Amino acid sequence: MNVKQLTLACAIATTAGLVQAKPVWQDFSVTGLYGEDYEVVNDTQTTVTLEYAAKLKNADVFFFMDRMRGADDLKSTYFELAPRLSLGEISKKDLSFGPVKDVLVATTWESDSSGFDNFLYGIGFALDIPYFQYANVNVYRANNEVIDDDYQLTLTYGVPFNLGNEEFLVDGFLDWSTTEESHRSELNWTTQWKWNAGKHISPETRLYVGLEHSIWNNKFGIPNANENNVSALVKYHF
Repeated sequence: MNVKQLTLACAIATTAGLVQAKPVWQDFSVTGLYGEDYEVVNDTQTTVTLEYAAKLKNADVFFFMDRMRGADDLKSTYFELAPRLSLGEISKKDLSFGPVKDVLVATTWESDSSGFDNFLYGIGFALDIPYFQYANVNVYRANNEVIDDDYQLTLTYGVPFNLGNEEFLVDGFLDWSTTEESHRSELNWTTQWKWNAGKHISPETRLYVGLEHSIWNNKFGIPNANENNVSALVKYHF
């Protein structure tokens, strides 16, 4: 089975799970971002992000799509679909050890409006860490369409906390990829710092305002294209 077939099979299995069984939980959100001091393409940029995440009995899935608009009305779209299959649930065995609560087959499909398709496959670990809402580690082999194939490490995390009666959430991701002949090693560490203003509308409303901080070294694998950007953020969960 080649990389595309593996990713497609994982996506189909996860989609079938969504159709056939009610998710353990699911979440849909829309985010608006505005920032300056971006590198490579735009200096200023407005982004609308749609996100969907769900946990199934045998899998989990995360999808997001960015619609970006920058200087000179330059527009682009980028998305990722990242389904993972639980080896613990499929094998009916307890694969937990230390902080690891499950081991998964991890896949990701990356694409954008220019037409490239990257397929990543590897192994994932769901972690159980005190005070964290969630924490995951994925290690991938990336089959890249435009640049040389490489390896990627991805961390995702979420930490909720309260200050008095106010609710806050710090969440984000870190991607690190290896250096290859056609590109440099990249590090993209993006964190959102958010306050739940929606609580003051109703107890069930999740309307976050805050900041997104992005540190991106060698952006797109370009040497010394280093970004340190803070964007204003508004995010609503349906």
